[in-house]
Amino acid sequence: MAVPFRKVSKTRGRMRRTHYKVEANSVVKCKNCGSMIKPHRACPECGFYNGKNVVSKEEKENK
Repeated sequence: MAVPFRKVSKTRGRMRRTHYKVEANSVVKCKNCGSMIKPHRACPECGFYNGKNVVSKEEKENK
């Protein structure tokens, strides 16, 4: 079984793990109603995306 020749220092181990950090989800304001939504998705509140109504209220109520 392979065994490390030397102990890995705290600094070297932490440098290796710098890319493991968690980033917060980004949100943007809906241009139509002003609610906070994830970017590049239709607004769940009003159904608008890119200035166009893509999901109507009737479709949302039926689901």
